[in-house]
Amino acid sequence: MRVLVTGGTGYLGRELVARGCDGVSTRDFDIRDAPAVRDAVARYDAVIHTAYRQEPPDAWAVIVDGSRTVAEAASAADARLIHMSTDVVFSGARGRYVEDGDLDPVTDYGRAKAEAEGVVTRAHPGALLVRTSLLYGGATPGRHERDALEARFPFFTDELRCPTHVADLADALLELARLDVAGPLHVAADEAVSRCELARLIARREVPCTSTEEAGVTRPLDCTLDSSRSRALLSTRLRNVHEVLA
Repeated sequence: MRVLVTGGTGYLGRELVARGCDGVSTRDFDIRDAPAVRDAVARYDAVIHTAYRQEPPDAWAVIVDGSRTVAEAASAADARLIHMSTDVVFSGARGRYVEDGDLDPVTDYGRAKAEAEGVVTRAHPGALLVRTSLLYGGATPGRHERDALEARFPFFTDELRCPTHVADLADALLELARLDVAGPLHVAADEAVSRCELARLIARREVPCTSTEEAGVTRPLDCTLDSSRSRALLSTRLRNVHEVLA
């Protein structure tokens, strides 16, 4: 299977390229350029869309318009599409979200990713929308790891997630590329930990922590995912964070 990865130099993209996928980088390839995307995708059996932009001013355009362009190109080429999404399409008001839970993001990034899920589904009804959680464990430290090692700001004790090893996720995605499954699917480790606990596990020391209430900020709180459906589909096992880091 010939697999193209958008965001091929990103944290997850590098793992997929290391496993034999071809990658294109958003540094030299605009995923909003429809003719260029169509030409690139036409040669592939599957596309794993990992590219995104988290910060303004063009985060919404890259996430939403870029995802639409990739989905339209994959549909035209009759290519399998795996679109990467996130747990923060949920508000975190209750936790252990299942795939058909209502999307109610509370951050700009979450709102953009939720909108992208909709435009991708309309452009490519057979697309698989993979929601995952905080990624760690790459060959070079990612953003969450750098934040923990540098302890630049307090980490929240009441922000719960399901941290997922990036290599495990890459293996799972390549397995899913060969399966006939569409729509939203939660693919994350099962163990729930706070952002505070994750930072301490990564740094292997105490780091400053507080609650969102004490900090006076609005954050998605318990965004833990129920990934039981993907566990039943996959032979790849997504390890829990204490198993990897403790």
